[in-house]
Amino acid sequence: MEYPQILETITTFIFDVDGVLTNGQIILQPNGDQSRIMNIKDGYALQLAVKCGYKVIIISGGRSEIVRKRFETLGIHDVYLGASNKEDVFDEVKITYDLKNEEIAYMGDDIPDYLVMKEMGLPCCPSDAAPEIQSISKYISPVAGGYGCGRDIIEKVMKAQQKWFLQENDIKSQIW
Repeated sequence: MEYPQILETITTFIFDVDGVLTNGQIILQPNGDQSRIMNIKDGYALQLAVKCGYKVIIISGGRSEIVRKRFETLGIHDVYLGASNKEDVFDEVKITYDLKNEEIAYMGDDIPDYLVMKEMGLPCCPSDAAPEIQSISKYISPVAGGYGCGRDIIEKVMKAQQKWFLQENDIKSQIW
């Protein structure tokens, strides 16, 4: 199935962090910590997707526990950090949730995402992703990593499924 028809089949979003939900830059602190900046609009879309029943999964090679805490505050509990082999993590997630590739939108930006993205129903990337990633993506967001590309793909899927701009009461009735 091709874009945009595949938007209607998506039940699960998987995101890389650095270069997708951040702009890929780190700020080195004097104590050795590394800081990242995340976009609040991505955060809004991520928590809304969770509230509307989508599975949202984070798979990152990074190991920052503050990143895990950020996603947990958004209601995302499937956060896999230190994933040196994203294929193994993806296989585990796929078995755990009995997922089919065509149900998954995966947004990555660089070579460590390549092999997993080739299996996805909707491989997608930010506008500034590596050329190899762009070449296998069915959707390339016009937005760069860290500037709302996560929201972009979530919004597109939810609009295709008529779930994007629900009133708060509509969301609560779907959740509770």
